[in-house]
Amino acid sequence: MGRLKGKVAMVVGAGSIGPGWGNGKATAVTFARQGAQVFCVDRNGAAAEETAKIIADEGGQASAFTADVSHAREVEAMVAACLKAYGRIDVLDNNVGIAEMGSVVEVTEESWDRVFSVNLKSAYFAMKHVIPVMVKQGGGSIINISSIASIRHMGISYVTYGTSKAAMNQMTRTTAIEFARHHVRVNAILPGLMKTPMVEHSAGLANSYAKGDVEAMWRARDAQVPMGHMGDAFDVANAALDEAKYVTGIELVVDGGITCKAGA
Repeated sequence: MGRLKGKVAMVVGAGSIGPGWGNGKATAVTFARQGAQVFCVDRNGAAAEETAKIIADEGGQASAFTADVSHAREVEAMVAACLKAYGRIDVLDNNVGIAEMGSVVEVTEESWDRVFSVNLKSAYFAMKHVIPVMVKQGGGSIINISSIASIRHMGISYVTYGTSKAAMNQMTRTTAIEFARHHVRVNAILPGLMKTPMVEHSAGLANSYAKGDVEAMWRARDAQVPMGHMGDAFDVANAALDEAKYVTGIELVVDGGITCKAGA
């Protein structure tokens, strides 16, 4: 306990799209349980407030902020508000993302732009404005939530999701090298087949897996995992908690063995 005592953690996408535990919500609570003061950001203000309340009810410190991080001005306001509240940012967790179905032939230009704006531009904006803060204060840790869809085909067609996450991986690597001398570490987590509200409420995913049947989708996804079951949001949260001082530029796969499976 207390691995993040005295630190300020900004979790972008700290709410949840529905009941239960999304990756960002679980990460925010996990950071708080480890002693961090958590700045909970979400486009849905009520969802951010819910996460902050869970932390407060457990005796932790948190505040909520509403922002659409695909817009530069809202990201600038987010960073300014965190600094006003806490004076520093030690950890940045970029956890927003959407999945829309379609191959390169099927996907529309509007869909392409929307997914890249949410999945990639948001992380670019956040790092652009948070890294100078971290450099000035002597260092920090950035975690970008990617996906195993960035490194392999998952059997369903969502080219915008996989491609935007692959670009995130490369942005993570290059940024890690460029700012290592300033003690700013940048890593990516690649979850695979997690059981979260985002997946449950994505009609496109349920349709692609099981013609809209969510329970059948869960069974199909469980069957893809060598361990026999999907992971959950706390598997991602615990990976994000890693505060090793000599780790930067890595892609940590959290997928129950999917990417190692023969024939994958």
